[in-house]
Amino acid sequence: MLVLTAHDAHCWSRPKPQPIDLTTSATIFDAVSTYAAYSVPAPRLSATMSEELLDEVEAINSIYGDESLVLADEEGGSGTATSSSTSSRYILSLPAGASSLRLEFPASYPLEPPSVLGTQHSSGGVRGAGARDKALFAEVLREVFDVGAVCLFDAVEEFGRRVQDHDDDNGDDDGIQKDEDDEDEQAKQQQQQQDDAGAGNVKSTATPTWSVSTPFIENRSTFIAHATGGVTSVSQARAFVAHLLASDKRIRSATHNMTAWRIRGSVAGTSYQDCDDDGETAAGSRLLHLLQLMGLWDVLVVVTRWYGGVKLGPRRFAIINAAARDALVRAGLVGGGDNNSKGDEKDKEKEKEKNKGR
Repeated sequence: MLVLTAHDAHCWSRPKPQPIDLTTSATIFDAVSTYAAYSVPAPRLSATMSEELLDEVEAINSIYGDESLVLADEEGGSGTATSSSTSSRYILSLPAGASSLRLEFPASYPLEPPSVLGTQHSSGGVRGAGARDKALFAEVLREVFDVGAVCLFDAVEEFGRRVQDHDDDNGDDDGIQKDEDDEDEQAKQQQQQQDDAGAGNVKSTATPTWSVSTPFIENRSTFIAHATGGVTSVSQARAFVAHLLASDKRIRSATHNMTAWRIRGSVAGTSYQDCDDDGETAAGSRLLHLLQLMGLWDVLVVVTRWYGGVKLGPRRFAIINAAARDALVRAGLVGGGDNNSKGDEKDKEKEKEKNKGR
C-alpha cells in the first residue's frame, strides 16, 4: 500500500512546467495559454502545518531569503522536536543581522498566535542582544496579531522599523542632525536635477529593452514580470513604465501593474528608490525590498497580475517576487558580472566607518 506524507501530497500538487520560448510566441498570452501551473520552491513541511502557515513561510523566504524561516531541525542544535500533534517549531532569522529566534506555531494558527520560545543565535554575538531582540519581537507579535489573519510578515517589518528607530535615536545629536538636514537638502536638489534632466530626455529616450519572465499561474491568476537596467533618472523610469503600458493593451488593462526601481544619483551619497502597489496592497514595497536584498541599482521591474477570481492570500507575494527575480535574471542583472552588489558592499563599509566615528 502506498502511503503519502503531507510533503509528498504538496509536491505532487504543483507539477513543474516545461520551459517555453517566449520569442516564438505571437503574444505574451500565447505563451500564457500553454501554461497550467508554475513552480515556486516550497519549504519542507511540518505534519501539522496549515495552508496559511505554508503560504506565509513561502512569502517570508521569498522576500527575506531562502533560509529566513526554516523548520527547527534544519538549523540544528535546537534539541527539541520540530512538531507535535498540536504545533510546529521554526527558526526565524530576523533581518538586518539581528538575532534568530525559535518560534512555535499552534496547529490552529492563525486563529491562535505563535509563541517566541527563545533565542537561537544572538545578533553579532553581542551580549544582551539576543534577549533584547526576543523581548522586542514578542512585544511586536502581540501587537500585530489579529485573530484569523497571518501576522509574521507584519511582525518582522515592525521589528525592523523599531530597531532602526532605536539606532537612529542613539546616534542622534545636533551635529548629526545638521548633517542629515544638509544631506536632505542636497538630495532634494539632486532629485530636481534628475527630474529636469529626465523630463527633457523622455521624448528622445530609446525604447526600453525588456526582459520578460516565465508566466506564473496560480488559481487562474497570471503573473508576468518585465525588467530592464541602465535606468538613469526617476523620469526615465516613469517613462519606461508608461511606454510598457502604452505599447501593450493587455498589460494596460491588467488588474495590477506593480513597479519598483532603484537609481544611483550623480552626486555622491544620493540615490532614488520608489515603488507602486497599483492596488495590490504592500506588493510594491516588497518588490523594492527584493531589489535592496539583491543589491541592484539603476534597475526597474514591473510585475503584472491578471486576477483570476480566487484570492491567493500571502502566497501572492512569493509569486510576485519569484516572477520579478526571474525577469531580473533573464535581463542579466543578477550574477557575478554586475557591479550592483559590489556597490552595495562599498556603501556598507562606508556606513561602518561612519558609525565607528560616533
